[in-house]
Amino acid sequence: MCEMECDNSVPQLKNLSKIERVSNTVNGIPDESELMGSKVSTEDTPTSSDEKLSAAEMTSKDYYFDSYAHFGIHEEMLKDEVRTVTYRNSMIHNKHLFRGKVVLDVGCGTGILSMFAVKAGAAKVIGIECSSIIEHSRKIIEANNMDDKIILVKGKVEEVELPEGIDKVDIIISEWMGYCLFYESMLNTVIFARDKWLKPDGLIFPDRATLYVCAIEDRQYKDDKINWWDSVYGFDMSCIRKVAIQEPLVDVVDHKQVVTNSCLVKEVDMYTVKVDDLAFTAPFHLQCRRNDYVQAIVAFFNIEFTKCHKRTGFSTAPMLTIHIGSRLYFILTTV
Repeated sequence: MCEMECDNSVPQLKNLSKIERVSNTVNGIPDESELMGSKVSTEDTPTSSDEKLSAAEMTSKDYYFDSYAHFGIHEEMLKDEVRTVTYRNSMIHNKHLFRGKVVLDVGCGTGILSMFAVKAGAAKVIGIECSSIIEHSRKIIEANNMDDKIILVKGKVEEVELPEGIDKVDIIISEWMGYCLFYESMLNTVIFARDKWLKPDGLIFPDRATLYVCAIEDRQYKDDKINWWDSVYGFDMSCIRKVAIQEPLVDVVDHKQVVTNSCLVKEVDMYTVKVDDLAFTAPFHLQCRRNDYVQAIVAFFNIEFTKCHKRTGFSTAPMLTIHIGSRLYFILTTV
């Protein structure tokens, strides 16, 4: 029996150090034809946040402290087709839930989810984004003739207010998940938005998340990443090895490497979860399914949109054969 500890920053496993993340579908292939057409609008709402530099004024130092202003981050997220298409289908295939509704997009980024919401029939969408990417989001929304329905608000969710005349929202959408579900996630922010602005009968997309662990065989990876420090160009750098093995790693895990069952360590209901719930300790038990070595413990998560008319969601499980993105895993120190 082992225990997993999480403080919403870096998850830790006793005597472990390796993790990974990947997106896989659990709901079928999307219909690309539904992406074309429809409208939205954008205007800035004053916030209490300090005014930030424009993208043109930002230096490399500014980008370091405003990482989501980097186009590469958004490109990586948008090219994760399984995740992006699942979000799209959860809205486009459930227009009866979005028609005529006011939608809040927490951490809207390029505005892709806001535009999906408009396609699904939302009457108004408010996109809140703290980073400077919002300047380009505005141009994207205008270029797609949706600036009459989408309102962009620049600033931190905890510091801004909704546009005049809007006190509550019907639906909150957000791509809040981080590595190992909680690491660098926006869950705290979504909880704040839910408690402040969501109507009593409002919806959250997605609304359920589950975190699992399993064990894998990966001797080659451990040799390449950890044991490599024992002799670097003939020099002993093993002192770094001791530190490196304590850090979780993000990479892709092949399903053939999994040697145990999976164990649920955390379940999140977006309608009831509290910030205090995000720091937790969870015992888990894994049973080997074949005779093999175990070099690492892998953490992966499943995301579900339970209010859809049919099961919709995606998973980062290494057991699935479609590998998009990467997973987080902890390398065992004793193997």
